[in-house]
Amino acid sequence: MTRVTTLMHSIYLDHNATTPLADEAAAAMEECRRAAWANPSSQHAAGRRARRVLEDAREGIARILGADIASSQPDRLIFTSGGTDANNLALLGLAGATPSQVIVSAIEHPSVQGAAEELARRGHPVARLGVAADGIIRIADLPALLARPTSLVSLMLGNNETGVLQPVAEAATLCAAAGIPLHTDASQVAGKLPIDFQALGVAALTVAAHKFHGPRGIGALLLRHGLSPRPLLYGGVQQEGLRPGTECVELAAGMFAALAAWERDHTARTARMARLRDLFEQRLQAYAVTAGLNFVVHGLAAPRLPHVSCLAFPGLDRQALLMALDLAGVACSSGSACASGSSEPSPTLAAMGCPPDVLESSLRFSLGAGTTESDIVAAVERISLACNDLRRQKRA
Repeated sequence: MTRVTTLMHSIYLDHNATTPLADEAAAAMEECRRAAWANPSSQHAAGRRARRVLEDAREGIARILGADIASSQPDRLIFTSGGTDANNLALLGLAGATPSQVIVSAIEHPSVQGAAEELARRGHPVARLGVAADGIIRIADLPALLARPTSLVSLMLGNNETGVLQPVAEAATLCAAAGIPLHTDASQVAGKLPIDFQALGVAALTVAAHKFHGPRGIGALLLRHGLSPRPLLYGGVQQEGLRPGTECVELAAGMFAALAAWERDHTARTARMARLRDLFEQRLQAYAVTAGLNFVVHGLAAPRLPHVSCLAFPGLDRQALLMALDLAGVACSSGSACASGSSEPSPTLAAMGCPPDVLESSLRFSLGAGTTESDIVAAVERISLACNDLRRQKRA
């Protein structure tokens, strides 16, 4: 049997961790380096030029995300260093100084879970909304939780491990009726599916540029008009003091360019990624049937992001398979990149009630704008070979 070697081209299927920089983003950043490098807070001509680029990016990103930017009381977009920064600003900034219940789901990103744990240390009771076996939060349990004095709810829009989309608009309606702000982490949805901030009805929304082929080091928190979180940083007037510090114009321009490139061809891109994801899962399913190997697609019956496949190969160890695939030139992950240093099983899959053999054999594969059909076909072949090798080793 022919062995897959590292001399073959590498196949990157870990776009939920980070994405390669889009050409449009790189070009916009280079233009800033040459023509808009000044401090955007400076009053001279060079500073004003940088300020125009910064504010054009802010307005453009907010528009694409469905914010109200035209009324006399517009929504606000606050630039941050990324999704973790934005999530912490949302939770720690909006929970309030007086201890009151904060509600998060059991499947949130580590940056939300960590911020919730910090709030608990500060005296805020934290309630966790459970999740069903299909990966969807138990929205029916939310009204009972909201009956208690609550200052904030945070529910992700699309799960970073399973790709399962969550009923955030329905939750926002329940929260609005109770007079409680709802924050959503949309880091994995922005640049993958259309987002309409106004239609969602949420109070705050997080995005991260490097998840949609923008630069690392920048994200944003979109805030509904009138909502002002307590800042985590002090000592500057930038961004109305909510997130002070000199803004990086180059990163903002790159973020806007990447999101604008997605907006331009999002219908075709979404359809293509969904087709490739389905092909990927179908071919692996066919292999599993032929090889007599169990195979599970997490969240298969639920609405999902078009580019994410979270798969289990019961009977195989996920860490061993992950390393075998790395040697075979296939990049994937065993969960959130922000928790990749941990050997613990996925908290998301554990919350879904997965049995141990499924939990211990699950890997995440995520596609990007540059993923091709030939990548998918080759990846399936390499995964099949790796599974065969690991099964032989177990029998030996």
